Amino acid sequence: MHPAPSVILFTVLSGLGFGFLALLGLGALPVSGWGAFTCWGLGYALAVAGLLASTFHLGHPERAWRAFSQWRSSWLSREGVSAVLTLLVLAPMALSDWLDLGFGRWIGVLGAGLCAVTVLSTAMIYTQLRSVPRWNHWLTPVTFLCFAATGAAILAVRLPWAYGLCAVLALVLLAGWRVGDGAFARAGQTIGSATGLDRLGRAEIFEPAHTAGNYLLREMIYVVGRRHVAKLRVIALVFACILPVALLAALPVHLASVLATAAHLLGAFAARWLFFAEAEHVVGLYYGKR
Repeated sequence: MHPAPSVILFTVLSGLGFGFLALLGLGALPVSGWGAFTCWGLGYALAVAGLLASTFHLGHPERAWRAFSQWRSSWLSREGVSAVLTLLVLAPMALSDWLDLGFGRWIGVLGAGLCAVTVLSTAMIYTQLRSVPRWNHWLTPVTFLCFAATGAAILAVRLPWAYGLCAVLALVLLAGWRVGDGAFARAGQTIGSATGLDRLGRAEIFEPAHTAGNYLLREMIYVVGRRHVAKLRVIALVFACILPVALLAALPVHLASVLATAAHLLGAFAARWLFFAEAEHVVGLYYGKR
């Protein structure tokens, strides 16, 4: 599928933001006073920036509010509802840490749980799509959750957690690529099954359905070369998992936080670009693209 920059920014930044907010809510990063203001502000800024970026991919961004009404059937709607609810629930905890109000940590624990629900809802927008076999398996939500947790641990410089989570994320990425590479073939979809003509024999494309480009060809069918895939996978693995560990181990805390987080984000962007670029939509069968 076409890797839209707005959706890549949305999934990466919001994942990091909600992951960091969850860590703050749990009290895993003890902060108070203006330090708390800065950390909570950063978490909110990342989460909100990601959510706002998602609206740029809409044909009519001003109608985005309508998505909230479909929470019974739409993971996109559930993601929006849970995101807003999370930000509201965590607000008292943020004020308590900043102003030393002494509110119970249970508020933060509840908010951390909602952060996980929000990231999971974002992942399920893609996991539920049977028309994209590469996404339609359990490793997709695990990958989203791992990125959120790993990015938060790196940003907060929680060293034991960061080291362990980087290792877990590397394994999840490798497993996801391995499973995803054969997902389309395992789904058993062909031109014949897509058109319903397989019962009559082997179906083949006689001529293109369109003489010019269209929305489906532009958005749903995107081909990336294997050589580029291999390079980007190495970049994603090195920058998201390996380089942050090296930087955290070698540099002072504040410098390590900035550089390791920047490296992790570069790797996350590369991995998320591949997530969309490698996704093979079954609609491509109608055009002989798969």
